[in-house]
Amino acid sequence: MKTGVLCIHGFTGGPFEVQPFADYIEEQTNWVVKVPALPGHGETLFLKNSTAEQWMMEAELALRELKKETDRIIIVGFSMGGLIAMHLATRYKVDRLVLLSAAAKYFSPAQFLKAAAKSLNSAVRGGLSEDRFFQMYKYKWTHTPIRATVQFLRVAEMVKPYYSRIRIPVCIVQGKKDGIVPASAADFIYDHIGSEEKQLIHSETGQHLICYSDDCDDWFRQALDFMKKLEE
Repeated sequence: MKTGVLCIHGFTGGPFEVQPFADYIEEQTNWVVKVPALPGHGETLFLKNSTAEQWMMEAELALRELKKETDRIIIVGFSMGGLIAMHLATRYKVDRLVLLSAAAKYFSPAQFLKAAAKSLNSAVRGGLSEDRFFQMYKYKWTHTPIRATVQFLRVAEMVKPYYSRIRIPVCIVQGKKDGIVPASAADFIYDHIGSEEKQLIHSETGQHLICYSDDCDDWFRQALDFMKKLEE
């Protein structure tokens, strides 16, 4: 039997957000791994006319294509992609879910201010242009229409009532230093999802882009071990 993995990136992001984990899965297995780009996302953002329905449909179409060539499906969803992954799990036969920094709750002001303070410290030292956090969010702040943010919130609201309907095994990975999605979001999903088999992994150093955390090698291995149980 052939296993397929669909990796779904987050709001205002692109495949790069999940690519390190996707590459790791491909290196360690013979599974089919797909990482689609949602409408309006990718290397350049054009979100003015994008809708929640378009994002969900694109992920759904990718899932349908993957189902044609594989027998078992695992969905990996990052941030908003985690919400879309849960949405798909309520509509299709999916065997396992891996939720990375899933945006069940969003924007942790305390962590965000810590990250912003680091950027300001960089500015004082003359190194602001090299600060990855500042550059990433400067781009997003200037390229994300309010209308697109409303669409993201619609995704979150559409999925929220159906957590208890998800019964398949789920692995939740959350960074403790995430400045966008608070660590309590992972606990919320763990407590409200209907799955009997569920695992919660905390990344001690992980910020929102969890696939780039300093300890990603540790949680990559744990998450893949969870995924491989499908073949036992």
